[in-house]
Amino acid sequence: MTIRVLLVDDEPLLRLAFTMVLEAQPDMVPVGEAGDGAQAARLAQRLRPDVVLMDVRMPGTDGIEGTALITASCPETRVLILTTFDLDEYAFAGLKAGASGFLLKNALPEELLAAIRSVSAGDAVVSPRITRRLLETFAHQLPSGDSSTDDQRLERLTAREREVLVEVGRGLSNTEIAAGLHLAEATVKTHLSRILLKLELRDRVQAVVFAYETRLVRPA
Repeated sequence: MTIRVLLVDDEPLLRLAFTMVLEAQPDMVPVGEAGDGAQAARLAQRLRPDVVLMDVRMPGTDGIEGTALITASCPETRVLILTTFDLDEYAFAGLKAGASGFLLKNALPEELLAAIRSVSAGDAVVSPRITRRLLETFAHQLPSGDSSTDDQRLERLTAREREVLVEVGRGLSNTEIAAGLHLAEATVKTHLSRILLKLELRDRVQAVVFAYETRLVRPA
């Protein structure tokens, strides 16, 4: 399957560089370019790309607003935010707007390509480091309390799946979860896939939010 990618950046040279990287891949094709978030939203509705590479700081409509517009009007399109700024406020705002990933522009080409493939496949691309920083910074905005909510979806999970969800909510990577629960990493991935399916969640980011909303994990 060919991954159709929409490029959004206010710098034409960067869009050209991304285009060259994508065109060298047998499973990717750039389908359009935009210079701001509003134009990107219009193109996304017309072109229906699989993935949007979205810059953050742009004149006019920025990447955060553009992400919100795209995820609202094109729910099947995934947004991967690219920025030069490794700041919590951008990561949090982008993920809150519905982005499925957050990547710095200084990432290696192979990291970018892997991120595009992961997002296209339905996974989230948010490093555990960023997840932990987000939780630490914005814990005061998350639910707290002594008892879990009665979300009926929790009853769909096995005891082991609940354990894995708790560790995901704490911002641990699959490798760390596997070590802590004495499981193979492939088994953790299988559990996570089942968790997302049973809870009707889109990706790992939504799983983290769900873990806090149901108070399986509580802010420190």
